Amino acid sequence: MNKIVSWMKGSNRWKHLLGGFVVGLLFSFPAALGCAGAMEYKDWQWGGRVEAADFLLTAGGGLMGGALRLAVVLILLKTFIL
Repeated sequence: MNKIVSWMKGSNRWKHLLGGFVVGLLFSFPAALGCAGAMEYKDWQWGGRVEAADFLLTAGGGLMGGALRLAVVLILLKTFIL
């Protein structure tokens, strides 16, 4: 467990996961993919390394946020409309 926590703290990976979740929740999963790509492009432009783990964490967070958004919408539809 300590290895996972220390890995998540490296390169601000937890921020990628949280940011992807928020974008996926508020907008959509494709928007989170666009943000993930834009963040990695920014890293590349500034001379940094492009890390696949950061991209995948942002995309995974976006997928979780989008899934939560979809679940909330479906529950509201079922409760109030159907």
